[in-house]
Amino acid sequence: AHSEAVWVETEQSLTPEQVRQAMAKAEGVELMDNPYGKEDSKFPYPMPLYLSGTDNVYVGRVRKDIANEKGITFWCVGDQIRKGAALNAVQIAEKIIQ
Repeated sequence: AHSEAVWVETEQSLTPEQVRQAMAKAEGVELMDNPYGKEDSKFPYPMPLYLSGTDNVYVGRVRKDIANEKGITFWCVGDQIRKGAALNAVQIAEKIIQ
């Protein structure tokens, strides 16, 4: 799997909790963001080493961008072969057939 640090600027200021809620509802995305260790979780954040061979994109470390009042930062991990190539092709074909 590979990972990316992502910076996003939105039209309106969003809280990290609003972003977490949206990510938790997104199809194909799994939120793994346990910054305070309150939940029993093997991994509080997405880790490429442990997520290879999976279909979802995992998101964590959702934070307010301290340099931009309308910015949000997060960390995402996905298997670039499964999700980045093979599964995307299948999902696109399924949408076309529908």
